[in-house]
Amino acid sequence: MTIQRNGGVAIAVKKPAERHTKQKDAVLQALRGCEDFVSAQDLHRQLAEQGEHIGLATVYRQLNGLAAKGRADTIRLNEQQMFRICDESGHHHHLVCEQCGRTVEIDPPDENWLRKVAQEHGYTVISHTVEVFGLCPDCQAMQVQE
Repeated sequence: MTIQRNGGVAIAVKKPAERHTKQKDAVLQALRGCEDFVSAQDLHRQLAEQGEHIGLATVYRQLNGLAAKGRADTIRLNEQQMFRICDESGHHHHLVCEQCGRTVEIDPPDENWLRKVAQEHGYTVISHTVEVFGLCPDCQAMQVQE
């Protein structure tokens, strides 16, 4: 329940209850089983292989709902939206392999540096997102072998 003020009058507004569904549980469980970022299509394929009958649109809807509530992180990789359940310890950043999707959580940049860069361009920092993309050691080694 939240309290909203309307012209000095406090009004209690009950938040709608989150629906608990079998599909939501299956998507969440499958996402928890992925160490790296995964696309909705790949997660849908995994669910189908496990015998779950969930439509791709439902998988997208559930993943986007998790991201909107802050329960999953989302990035764009190779023009695809990717999802991952991350440690709930708060704000964090990722180093992501562009080839295989392997992901490592990294320490955030210095907040003073962020403010300085923003100030140099006349901005104030409201929020930030830092994702670093490159090739992991395994993918680098495969490129050298080719």
